[in-house]
Amino acid sequence: MSRPWVEPVTLEGSVTRLEPLTLEHLPGLINVGLDGELWRWTLAGNQTPGEMRAYVETALAAAAAGTEMPFATVERSSGRVIGSTRFLSIEPHHRRLEIGYTWLVPAWQRTAINTEAKLLMLTHAFYVLGALRVEFKTDSLNEKSRAALLGIGAKEEGTMRNHMVTYSGRRRHSVYFSVIEEDWPRVRQHLETRLARLKRPIEPESEQQPAPEQEPEPIES
Repeated sequence: MSRPWVEPVTLEGSVTRLEPLTLEHLPGLINVGLDGELWRWTLAGNQTPGEMRAYVETALAAAAAGTEMPFATVERSSGRVIGSTRFLSIEPHHRRLEIGYTWLVPAWQRTAINTEAKLLMLTHAFYVLGALRVEFKTDSLNEKSRAALLGIGAKEEGTMRNHMVTYSGRRRHSVYFSVIEEDWPRVRQHLETRLARLKRPIEPESEQQPAPEQEPEPIES
């Protein structure tokens, strides 16, 4: 059997660490991720420990099959698990993949964490994997996510109608975005500039939320 194009790897920046997802991360994900609002625009409900376990086990099965590479998102300074993201829709022959299933605890949204995570993943995709195209998709009703994906420099490509059925049974239209190899230098510079502006200590003080980024938070799946 040939080796998968995307193999487990830890991606680490100054404030963010993306670790290959394992069952060891499950307690941390359960601790922070059972907020129903986190899953409003996604396909999963994940409002009970059992649903979160099923979510993680499904991701790990896809990783074992070589079709996805899920990460736990960790705040580097504390080592705390604060969300998850992954590479998916992996097409080695066409040098194409997607970044999605991204969610982050509200207290860390709109901080340097998400910007750096996107920079780490896109850098790995284009410089290490040699990707020609990185895709994103989001619910057509998720205006915040759509604005944020445009904000990082991704190009909106179109809407696939009745593309998915959510856990509530709603028929979802999905809007696709992409960053292609030719876009990458511009997008990289933009993300690096934003990250330099945002980079500051982000540990909540007395359980207060970190200072927010002045741009919407992308949640895509």
